[in-house]
Amino acid sequence: MVEKKYEWIDGAKLEDHSKRKHKILRQYIFDYLMVRCKIPKQEKFRLAIVDGFAGGGRYRCGTPGSPLIFLEELMRATEEVNLRRSISGLGNVDIECLLIFNDLSKDAISLLKSHIIPIQIKIKEICPRLYVCIRYLNDTFEIAYPKIKVFLDQGRYRSVIFNLDQCGHSCVERNTIVDIMISYPAAEIFYTFVISSLLAFLQKNNPKILRLQLGYLGLDSSDTEILNGLMSQRDWLGTAEKIVFDAFRSCAPYVSPFSINNPNGWKYWLIHFANSYRARQVYNNILHDNATLQAHFGRSGLNMLSYDPRHDEGTLYLFDTSGRISAKTQLIRDIPRLVTDIGEAISVNDFYKRIYNITPAHTDDVHAAIIENPDLEVITPGGGERRKANTIKSQDIIKLKSQKSFFHNFNSQ
Repeated sequence: MVEKKYEWIDGAKLEDHSKRKHKILRQYIFDYLMVRCKIPKQEKFRLAIVDGFAGGGRYRCGTPGSPLIFLEELMRATEEVNLRRSISGLGNVDIECLLIFNDLSKDAISLLKSHIIPIQIKIKEICPRLYVCIRYLNDTFEIAYPKIKVFLDQGRYRSVIFNLDQCGHSCVERNTIVDIMISYPAAEIFYTFVISSLLAFLQKNNPKILRLQLGYLGLDSSDTEILNGLMSQRDWLGTAEKIVFDAFRSCAPYVSPFSINNPNGWKYWLIHFANSYRARQVYNNILHDNATLQAHFGRSGLNMLSYDPRHDEGTLYLFDTSGRISAKTQLIRDIPRLVTDIGEAISVNDFYKRIYNITPAHTDDVHAAIIENPDLEVITPGGGERRKANTIKSQDIIKLKSQKSFFHNFNSQ
């Protein structure tokens, strides 16, 4: 596959898959800061954002690229965080952010600087609680990465977000992803690639696994050109998602393997890696707030990747209203089974840790499925019982009721 290069000086075209990804990125950064700046006595929050393929800052149509999106959302979130804290009678929070922008193109970096200078001036004028430090690098990502680590280590950053929107498929090594996730306790990565490129990689490195994954399609693993023609089929999405997850599941505790939804076929994957279930929880919720931007094919409750194309009829889950209805139905069946397997009771915190790598569901749907289930109860630390889904806390306990319903007996068979 020939990698596509953006010509930023002539005006890069904004592709549909990038537009969809940018919408998710924009909301995620905002919601991320809303969550991380809730501690009542907090006075400061420090983070670093690394854009490994930063580009020139604006597309031909004038739409901002990811570096400008990060700066815009940092401003918006800083103002909103402190407004909410003021209303609640809490003190202000200063947000300090190191931004590292790398691109192989010198023209792109030069153009990016010209777009960022006005935003830096604006931040100093109207956003006094936001402090940004910007570093520019001009190299391939793998060569730039050791320099990036020096910047991060010097500043002792623990909360780091990497945006790795490569133009091809071979610009970021798998070992580098692993290194990022183990080097920073609160690391997260947004990683983009083309599925056909992953297949080519697996064909060379693990053809046996690829043959097993593609056997039901009746294809030879060497024929990736035919695979491109199948990417519009729904069952193909289910298989591709499994391939993606299996290839990257050991890179981080939480891996979101959903593809960018494209009416012409699922070609681009936007994978989210995280060390914390809370990050995956926020990410799932954002996908539901932006329905149809990403797609999942298979189950919508727990065990989302248990779909077997040879035996099951999977469903397309676009994080929309109909998908959420389906998810809730499956969750009401799945959650009691999980609690039973564990041993009758589990803390909500441990429950979250177990489920957020195996479900695309929204937090509200998970909570509703627990409260509405006739066989479950949620007990507070003080011994009381939760009656409403929106009151469930991580320190609560989910228990099976001693008197099982007919519903439970029916679903245990």
